[in-house]
Amino acid sequence: MVIKYTKNFLDKLENIFAASEYILRYEKGNFKSGYCVLKENKIVIINKYYTLEGKINTIIDILKELEFHPKDFEDKKIQDLLKELQQTELKL
Repeated sequence: MVIKYTKNFLDKLENIFAASEYILRYEKGNFKSGYCVLKENKIVIINKYYTLEGKINTIIDILKELEFHPKDFEDKKIQDLLKELQQTELKL
C-alpha cells in the first residue's frame, strides 16, 4: 500500500478510531513522541501542530501500537484499510 498524504486519507484513518472504543483528539502538549495514548481511558492525543504528513505517520504508528484487528470492526472499508496497513508494515 502506498501511503497517501492527503486530507482524505487522514479522514479514513480517523474513521478507524471513530469506529473503535478509542477517542482521537488533537491538542497541544509537550509529548516527546508527538502523541500520548491513555490506554485506561481509551484516549489518543496527537499534537495539533503537526503537519498533515506528521499526523498520518503518527496515527499509523499508534494503530500498530494498539494492535487493532480488522475482524473487530463491522465496516468493510475499515477492515480493508487495516489489512492493507498491516501488510504494509510487514514490508517495511
